[in-house]
Amino acid sequence: MKGTFRSLNSFNYRVWTGGALISNVGTWMQRTAQDWIVLTQLTHHNATAVGVVMALQFGPQVLLLPLTGFAADHLDRRKLLIATQAAMGALALGLGILTVAGIIQLWHVYVFAFLLGCVTAFDSPTRQSFVSELVGEADLSNAVGLNSTSFNAARMIGPAIAGVLIAVVGSGWVFVINAASFVAVLCSLSLLRVGELHREARAVRKRGSLIEGFRYVWKRPDLKAIFLMLFLVGTFGINFPIFISTMSVTVFHAEASLYGLLTSTMAIGSVAGALLAARRERPNMTPLLAGAAVFGVGLALAAIMPNYWLFGLALIVIGVSAQTFTTSTNSLVQLSTEPEMRGRVLAILLAVVFGGTPMGAPIVGWIADRFGPRWALGIGAASGFAAAIVGVYYLAKYRHLRVSFDAGRLRFTVDEGSFAAR
Repeated sequence: MKGTFRSLNSFNYRVWTGGALISNVGTWMQRTAQDWIVLTQLTHHNATAVGVVMALQFGPQVLLLPLTGFAADHLDRRKLLIATQAAMGALALGLGILTVAGIIQLWHVYVFAFLLGCVTAFDSPTRQSFVSELVGEADLSNAVGLNSTSFNAARMIGPAIAGVLIAVVGSGWVFVINAASFVAVLCSLSLLRVGELHREARAVRKRGSLIEGFRYVWKRPDLKAIFLMLFLVGTFGINFPIFISTMSVTVFHAEASLYGLLTSTMAIGSVAGALLAARRERPNMTPLLAGAAVFGVGLALAAIMPNYWLFGLALIVIGVSAQTFTTSTNSLVQLSTEPEMRGRVLAILLAVVFGGTPMGAPIVGWIADRFGPRWALGIGAASGFAAAIVGVYYLAKYRHLRVSFDAGRLRFTVDEGSFAAR
């Protein structure tokens, strides 16, 4: 098997991907049901409350940064993933029991969101860096792209299923089903051929290892530019639960099934973007720049769409661009970072992209409540354009960006080579 799906030649990667796909479907089902009950059952269409849930869920990425990067670089990643995935399943079950019993309150959702965020803070950098142990350096970029494809294929399936289940059996059973889905990924981790893992040299345990990670990033202009672009897009742009839920409920007055369908629609574009990223042998800065610019355009179009179906089409553009941007970022950072520093750098990366959410999500939610969802989408569009400006500045200063026309085609030339605008 060659090309786009070459990483599936690895037994370990095939087993991991199968389990992760099932678990990811459950995760997207839970996200959809959680946003729905907060917006329609526990509050009266309060987008700020959805923003608070997102802030509590992603805030621990920053709060626990000194520990999460250390854990990803120094502990056995497979065993750590078994622990984090089991804990996430237990939290989903607890939330499901409260909801099915009919005693769920908004503060319960806040508490579970924060606890899930704490576990995810350890899980995310470990899971991202574990990919290199499954396939090795040669296929790392491809494996990262396929991971994103799997995640976003689940985003197509999960919300649509959740929308139907919410209407038929209620949100509580969606949480319970998600808890059961973690059995799949735990089984896949236990079935891996440990002897075939591409083990990396563990970082030496010493004081100041996190500071060493920050120093490493600070000496790299490319990483600083990438992280600033991520901060802008992650803080104000990647607030899809707020954008989609508020447009669906308050603008288009859609039911739960149609709300789930919108999230699935955006995932169609996300899968396409992930597959495009998986085809690249080695990523560079230019897909990040293009992805950020198109992301801004997509959100601007979504903000002015007059009806449900045209809004859904704009979400496909957003999905392609957002996934191109985030997947290329992940691959580029991993491939350009020394293996012994990878866990800490990825922890910093995840803290940047998710750590901005506690600041951005409540602001975007407040704007949606105060001025309307379309203005909130406008803020997201501005973040994409600002990130593209950062990318242009980096390429102009450090990669000698030049723009020219060749045979009627706009061509950008940088130090890494040239690429044509298509």
